[in-house]
Amino acid sequence: MKKFLLGVAVSALMSSSALAANIGVSMAQFDDNFLNVLRTGMEDYAKTLDGVTLQVEDAQNDVAKQQSQIQNFIASKVDAIIVNAVDTDATAAMSKIAAEAGIPLVYVNRQPANVDELPEKQAFVASNETEAGTLETTEVCRLLKGQGKIVVMMGELSNQGARARTKAVHDVIATDACKGISIVEEQTANWSRTQGADLMTNWLSAGLEFNAVISNNDEMAIGAIQALKAAGRAPDSVVVAGVDATQDALAAMSAGDLDVTVFQDAAGQGKGAVDAALKISKGEKVESKVYIPFELVTPENLSKYQSKN
Repeated sequence: MKKFLLGVAVSALMSSSALAANIGVSMAQFDDNFLNVLRTGMEDYAKTLDGVTLQVEDAQNDVAKQQSQIQNFIASKVDAIIVNAVDTDATAAMSKIAAEAGIPLVYVNRQPANVDELPEKQAFVASNETEAGTLETTEVCRLLKGQGKIVVMMGELSNQGARARTKAVHDVIATDACKGISIVEEQTANWSRTQGADLMTNWLSAGLEFNAVISNNDEMAIGAIQALKAAGRAPDSVVVAGVDATQDALAAMSAGDLDVTVFQDAAGQGKGAVDAALKISKGEKVESKVYIPFELVTPENLSKYQSKN
C-alpha cells in the first residue's frame, strides 16, 4: 500500500512539473506607456495559469543589453523566451542563439527583420503595422476632405513598425481620394512625448504651415498637442492623429485635443505571446505569424475603448 501511495505521489509530482513553465521576457523598455500595458497584460495573464512564471527584464532600449538578457535566459534554461525587440533589425542573431539552444522564442509587438525566415520553435505575435498607418491616415484624409498639408512624426527609424506605419501614410495620400494632401515635413521623435513636443516646437518656430499631424504613436501626438497649446494654437485648428489608444490618448480625445487614434490590443498581444510560448514549449504547432487586428478610434466610438489598454 505504501509503495502504491508513493507511486501516486511521484506521478502527481511529475504531472505538476510537466505543466510548470518558466518564461524569460525581455522588454525593449519599461518606460513606455504602451509597452507597460503589454508587459502588464503578460504578467496578469500568467498569474491565471497554474505553474507559469515570468522572468521579466528591462532592456532599457539597449540592443546589447537585450542580447545579454537572452543569453542569460538560455543559460538559466528557461522553457521559452519572449522578446519585444529594441532593434527589429538585430533579431536574426537572437533567433540564432535561441535556436541553437533549442529554446522556443516568441517575438511580440515589434516585427523582427527575419520574420519570414524564423527557425522552428519561433513565432511572432503582434498587429499588422501597415493597417495602423492606413486606418489613421485614411481618417485624417476624410477629416481634411482630401485637401491640406500634413506633418509626420515617426518612431525610431530602426523599428519596423515605424517604417511600416510611415509608408502607409505615403500610400494613402497617393490615392485618388487623398492626393490633394501633401507632406510638408517628416521627422522622427523616437516614440517620445518629450521629443514630440520638441519637434513640434521647432516646426512652429520655423513658421511651418500645416493642417494635420500624423504621428506613428500616441505619445508623440500628445507631445505635439502640448506644444501646439503652448504656442496658442486652438485644438480645432489642427487635426492630430496617433496610434495605440493608450489611456492618456483617450483622455486627450475626450478633452477634444486628439482627433484620431488606433486601438492596438496590448493585453491581447501579451496573452497571445504567452500562449504561443507555452504551446511551442509543449511541442504543439503554432502559426509563425499571429496578427491581432487594429481598430480605428474616433470621438464617436471613444466610449467603447475607455476601459481598454
